[in-house]
Amino acid sequence: MLAFTQRAAAHEIEKVLRSAVANAEANHDLVGDDLVVSAAYVDEGPVLKRWRARARGRAARIRKPTCHITIKLTPVERQLGEPAPAPKAEEPDKAEAAPKTKAAPKRKPAAKKKKTEEAES
Repeated sequence: MLAFTQRAAAHEIEKVLRSAVANAEANHDLVGDDLVVSAAYVDEGPVLKRWRARARGRAARIRKPTCHITIKLTPVERQLGEPAPAPKAEEPDKAEAAPKTKAAPKRKPAAKKKKTEEAES
């Protein structure tokens, strides 16, 4: 829903949610599809204070407020009758994996100019 919401803050909240799911999968070995948002809130952060020059030698204060976005995820509790999800396929060990080939250069090297008889004399 966040990807298609017209609100400006939806993009930032979507990024925080994706980061929280990735952290849960990487750090706590949880399955991202089994997580639900248990709490989401925004706290006030520090205010950046700036000045802008105005007429007749005066200054106007510009306040740039910031915030802290917090999203808490919890795993879904399954009922007794529901099947458990299939485990993720494990990646092959790095030692067993085939060595990577060197990627081709993106552009061709510059061609060398041929020497002419006029250039030599």
